[in-house]
Amino acid sequence: MSARVRRTQAQALPSSSLLVIDRNDEPSLLPPSHPGLSLVRPQSRFPFLSIDYRQHHAQGSKGTEKVRGGNPYDRKGAGGKATNTNIFKFDKDYGQHILKNPGISDAIVDKAFLKPTDVVVEVGPGTGNITVRALEKAKKVIAIELDPRMGAEVTKRVQGTPLAKKLEVILGDVIKMPEMPPCDALISNTPYQISSPLIFKMLAMPNPPRVAVLMFQREFAKRLVARPGDALYSRLSVNVNFWATCKHIMKVGKQNFKPPPKVESDVVRIEPLIGSARPNIAFEEFDGLLRIAFNRKNKTLYAGFNQKEVLNMCERNYKVYCTLNNIPIDESLASAADLAAAGASNDAMDVEMDEDDNDNDDNEENNDDDEAMEEDEDEDMPVFFKEQNDANAAKDAKTPSKNPKSKVALIVKAKLNKVLTSTGLADKRARQCDQNDFLKLLLAFHEEGIHFS
Repeated sequence: MSARVRRTQAQALPSSSLLVIDRNDEPSLLPPSHPGLSLVRPQSRFPFLSIDYRQHHAQGSKGTEKVRGGNPYDRKGAGGKATNTNIFKFDKDYGQHILKNPGISDAIVDKAFLKPTDVVVEVGPGTGNITVRALEKAKKVIAIELDPRMGAEVTKRVQGTPLAKKLEVILGDVIKMPEMPPCDALISNTPYQISSPLIFKMLAMPNPPRVAVLMFQREFAKRLVARPGDALYSRLSVNVNFWATCKHIMKVGKQNFKPPPKVESDVVRIEPLIGSARPNIAFEEFDGLLRIAFNRKNKTLYAGFNQKEVLNMCERNYKVYCTLNNIPIDESLASAADLAAAGASNDAMDVEMDEDDNDNDDNEENNDDDEAMEEDEDEDMPVFFKEQNDANAAKDAKTPSKNPKSKVALIVKAKLNKVLTSTGLADKRARQCDQNDFLKLLLAFHEEGIHFS
């Protein structure tokens, strides 16, 4: 039979039996000598039970008879018949592409420059090709794995060797963990779907690792090292290069993986700034500013910060700031005269920004990369629908808001536009700004009591 094995405390099981949940969710106790089960005891707080998914046979009157149902070890052979290769199927939903080139595994560990006293965290160890090399050089390796099958495999790989005492396996999703285990180095053949969350989780750590050597999809790796003006320049590029130094290590072809992915990969080395070198700025605050700026990175900062959702968020944060600092605010509704004055000021600003946008559009290079990155262009749309959209946009622009505005909302909007104008960044696009521009913008906003976290 094929079974799912439940992890449990060692003392909760009889010494001669294993707790097994069958396909009908019926629990049963089986002896450790059962042909379908093997007990693995790693050097951690809990024992692992790993499943041998090979086809099991039951003795009958006519000899052995195969148990029905597929299993992760079955693969289609010639003639469409299932063959047993004793290798479980890789789950692409988990991004399981095992690195099979030992030279690249060696290079990843070597570029981390591990010390005998280092604690290493590896995300997605797979079958342990990188893990065993890190164990040979580090004091301890904490492997975080989502797939229990892989957790059992990497444990069995060092079972009965001196390296087993240095390995700890944690089953779970590293992104959903409250915090990443403290470590000196982070290494990973990173599942592509968690690339960005893993980077931000590492950078947001109060005490980040000394070094991280990570493998990513090639396009994602290029975003990490992109510079202002590049097509791939993004919020990720600014954050990584503000909180750390990033360097490209090597290119890795898809043929070095099993099963091979559809894209090429790159290895990068990230060294987070620590101690006195780390900027004395809240990560959430700086990242909050970048989220707004890069929401539409090809639009001007003035357009980005004057979106309705952004204005509402800044208004809420400004009220909290005033409350904490005992600053009196007038939350009464704005009068018609107030709205008219604010509208005239905004109209003048809009005209100025439109002229600057036209000048910038004339000077921009219309290459293929920029056109691909522009999200709101649709050249294939029929003329009728374009005219309809233009008419609807004009109608919406002339329709006044039904929600009454408070005086605080007008004050916050005036403060935002004041900062954008005084810094000279109102007409710039996020993709053209560097770290100094964003720092200048954040400082000016803080001086006006505007916060983003």
